[in-house]
Amino acid sequence: MKKTFSDEDLIKNLSLYYMNRHLKKKPMEKYHRKIDESLLHDREKYRKKSEILLLNSFMHHFPDVKFEDLTCESPDFIAKLNDKKIGIELTEVINHLEMKKVESTLNKMFRQAEILLEQEDTAKYRGVYFLEFYPNIKFDNIEQQEENILSIYRSIKKNKPLGCVKGMRKSFHRRNVFITHEYSMNLFDELCSEKILELIDKKNEKFPYYDTSVDECWLVIVSDMNSIASRYTFIQDKEHLQEVKSPFHKIFHLENLCGNITSIK
Repeated sequence: MKKTFSDEDLIKNLSLYYMNRHLKKKPMEKYHRKIDESLLHDREKYRKKSEILLLNSFMHHFPDVKFEDLTCESPDFIAKLNDKKIGIELTEVINHLEMKKVESTLNKMFRQAEILLEQEDTAKYRGVYFLEFYPNIKFDNIEQQEENILSIYRSIKKNKPLGCVKGMRKSFHRRNVFITHEYSMNLFDELCSEKILELIDKKNEKFPYYDTSVDECWLVIVSDMNSIASRYTFIQDKEHLQEVKSPFHKIFHLENLCGNITSIK
């Protein structure tokens, strides 16, 4: 059975975070090694490594936090802070549900184009490429996807936008070819507070099943700003978040681009 991801995928994932000067590189590498040494299935290791990366900004707000159990399930992580055992449940809020499938398809196309470029000449093409696409881009079938992969490949090879690629910029990277979607700030891209409240309600239902040995259990809701399905510009009706009722001891909303954190409870 073919793997749905490779070690290279994860290296690229971590490498993209390395480009952010705010990455807590040493603890992150240590946590990734611990996950690697665990008995988890490869798929679960990949998921756990991706989740702990999302908590990088959280570690800046709580520099004394030390993760002790990285492979538990309910909650996702157990940490120590001020002599307290803290359970941390992590969940991502999706702002654009309709874009989730689109993003998944885009990521698959990016990976195929990366493979083509690296097979041809990794040293020549290494870098991080941020691509902007025309709004009418189609990938409903395999033929269209293959055509788009070739457009991406040729755009990078010739260093100019071709086919479905509208714009392109490149950042330095010393190891690999990494292709991602260009981040475009939409001043009116709102995240409805209702979506956050709905997530809290769902997690509240599961609270009785979490590890009871912890002193406190925190809920961390993340907007992954590197994801076109998750990013936002502002939270609509933010004041409604202060009305939340929950058994969680603390609830935070975190965005991982600038590291802004909102204390909900």
